[in-house]
Formats: sequence, C-alpha cells, structure tokens
Amino acid sequence: MSEGFDIEPFLLSFRLAAITTVILFAVSLPLAWKLSQTRSVFKPFVEACISMPIVLPPTVLGFYLLVLLSGRSPLGMFFGERLHIDLVFTFEGILIASCIYSFPFMLQPLQAGMEQVPVKLLEASYTLGKSKLQTLLHVILPNIKPSMLTGLIITFAHTVGEFGVVLMVGGSIQGETRVASIAIYELVERMEYGTAHIYAAILIAFSFAVLMTVYLLNHRYKIPG
Repeated sequence: MSEGFDIEPFLLSFRLAAITTVILFAVSLPLAWKLSQTRSVFKPFVEACISMPIVLPPTVLGFYLLVLLSGRSPLGMFFGERLHIDLVFTFEGILIASCIYSFPFMLQPLQAGMEQVPVKLLEASYTLGKSKLQTLLHVILPNIKPSMLTGLIITFAHTVGEFGVVLMVGGSIQGETRVASIAIYELVERMEYGTAHIYAAILIAFSFAVLMTVYLLNHRYKIPG
C-alpha cells in the first residue's frame, strides 16, 4: 500500500454496516411481515414514510437528524442527561442515522419476498395449528431466503457507502465517525489523489462484488434482479 493509507476508516465503515444490518434485520422482519399481510388504508402512507430516505437528498435527511439528535432536542437531552450518551459527532449518532437511512433497503426486499409466498402455504400452516410466529419462522423465512440475502447484502453495502448523512451527523472524527467515504472526500480536498485512488478502488471492488453476489442469487433462484 502507498504511504498514507489507513485501514481504520474501512474497519469503522464495516463495523457500522454490520451493526446497522443486524439492527435493521431484527426491526424489519416483523414490520415486513405485518405490511405484507395487511390491507389497511394506511399501508401506502407507512410505506411512503419508510421509503423517504431513498428519494430525499442525504443532506436534507442529515440536517433534520442533526437537529433531532442534538443536545437541544428532547431526544438528545434525554440521552445526554439520563444515559450520558452524546448523539452528535459520535459513533452512536451515526449508527442511528445509518439505521434510518438504510431502513428501506432492508424492509423492501423482505416485504416483497413475503408478498410472493403462496397464500396456500400460509393457509396450510394455520390449518395445522401453527401460530403466526411459527408460520413466519418455519414457513415464510425458508421461502424467502433470496430476499433475505438481498436485503442483508444491500443494506450492508449501502451503509458502507454512506456519506452525506454520516457527515452531517458525525462529522469526521478519527476512529469515531471518519468512515471510508469521508476519508476519500478529505483526501481529495488535500489533493492526495494517490491514496484517494486506493480508497476508491477498494470501494469499487467491494461494490462490484456485492452487486455480483445479488445478481447471482437472483439468477440462481430465478427472481427478477
């Protein structure tokens, strides 16, 4: 590696992505199941709210998250005074921001997979006396493996590539909030293009590997990619 290369931003990015992915999978699984089964008139509203991070500029979302998590907000004051945790310019802050920003990338594949499971399988499970939880664990999940893998992989990769939201909420603190994408931005600002090329090449290779994995899975299970 060339002089000046630092692996820490990548380790921080992968750590952030891993924790975000685990949290979102746990939160999205029951919500996706609920949305896939409901016909409520409020369903489109809930789906639109959850999907907002896909279309909102990251700086807009990051700005309002900064306001929400700051020490002057009720939430920020609660965490600061009761739990002694600062949510701005800390890892905890960018973790919350990442979970909100990447939420739809986990939820949508899970929901789509659940909605494609034949109704007859669900009816058969209920007829055999299985509860909704048992049906989810033993009938639904085995039949949506490609969707689960897609959600997990895309969420992880999307979090690794975050920039605007993380920068707004976390800034650039070495070892705390300076993830790989921010490190590249700072390298370019300092005109250290050689090291920036290395950082960028790593993320390009990572992104290509992620997409290849998703498309191979979709092809293997004959799910439209």
